Amino acid sequence: MSGFLFVVPPLTGHINPTVGVAAELRARGHRVAWVCADARLVRGLAGDDAEVFACAGAPEGSRPPELRGPEALRFLWEWYLLPLAEAMAPGVRMAVAEFRPDVVVADQQAFAGALVAERLGVPWATSATTSAEFTDPLSGLPKVREWLDERLADLRATIGDPAGTTDPRFSPHLVLAFSTPELAGQRAGVRWAGPSIAARPSPSEFPWEWLDAGRATVLVTLGTANTDVGGRFLDVCRDALRERADRVQGVIVDPGGTLGAPGDDKDVLVVASVPQLALLERGVDAVVCHAGHNTVCEALWHGVPLVVAPIRDDQPVVAGQVADAGAGVRVRFGRVGARKLGAALDTVLDEPDCRTAADRIRTAFRAAGGARAAAVHLDELAREL
Repeated sequence: MSGFLFVVPPLTGHINPTVGVAAELRARGHRVAWVCADARLVRGLAGDDAEVFACAGAPEGSRPPELRGPEALRFLWEWYLLPLAEAMAPGVRMAVAEFRPDVVVADQQAFAGALVAERLGVPWATSATTSAEFTDPLSGLPKVREWLDERLADLRATIGDPAGTTDPRFSPHLVLAFSTPELAGQRAGVRWAGPSIAARPSPSEFPWEWLDAGRATVLVTLGTANTDVGGRFLDVCRDALRERADRVQGVIVDPGGTLGAPGDDKDVLVVASVPQLALLERGVDAVVCHAGHNTVCEALWHGVPLVVAPIRDDQPVVAGQVADAGAGVRVRFGRVGARKLGAALDTVLDEPDCRTAADRIRTAFRAAGGARAAAVHLDELAREL
């Protein structure tokens, strides 16, 4: 029996993929625990019995919505990822001392996991919950890369092994990617597990009786971290859906209530949350989203094509992957109008090429093994070291 300590940021999209992997490891008789700044969030996704070690976190801060490209990346690192690593490090050290893991499984954006494990001499694996880092997003931006390398070196000197040289985003032992080359492209040295899709608690009751079996269903969601910038885009989506109400019905997820109080609308259902996996399983014909890695992978796991409107962070890279694979259409989040968004919807709903590509990725995802394959790789790593 081995022990696996998952070090994750307090972000739903980064915890979700670990839930199924942890369940598979426990089924094999292994010990499993998490380190996270939000124990309630982990237990809400993994179950009340999840063992979670506390650590400090860092506020993400309010990012100016106009930030894009290198400036948005710099803000993410300087004001969230690097402070998060420094804040988490003491809690990670205490968790390692108490839990005594054989392997630390460090989220690719939870640098404290990798660097503390390096300093303490504990083998560690990378949990890549987004494939964006595999595409070299800093290609052509040498000044940004130099700045980032300097910040990582400073961070290693503070919480890691000063003599270490490994990039904390890429373990020399094992890099687990929750995607496949059919979507993300080839990358040497990566174990492609495919999406880790596991049952999770439903956030709310959903009015299943509202759905009309005679019309296509479109799900619109911007994930859990974009309520501050999504109002205009959701309004555009509602307009485009209403224009196609003779053949399309829409479900819009609006956790921030930016569209106002939900009314009695037979064509567009506005709700604060949805049981996304259950809805996709029941039958969704297209997804409109921000190109968040989890949402994209969950849609393609079900063979559902997408309209992707990336906002920030890794989303432009993931949106490019969807478009390049032919599984969806990319639109501009801040500028798209109802006419152009409607045309993108028509493409993914009516033209067979997008659905064929989505089905191809669905087949690859399911063949990769998901949570079970990831657990096998981690089990093998623990046995080898």
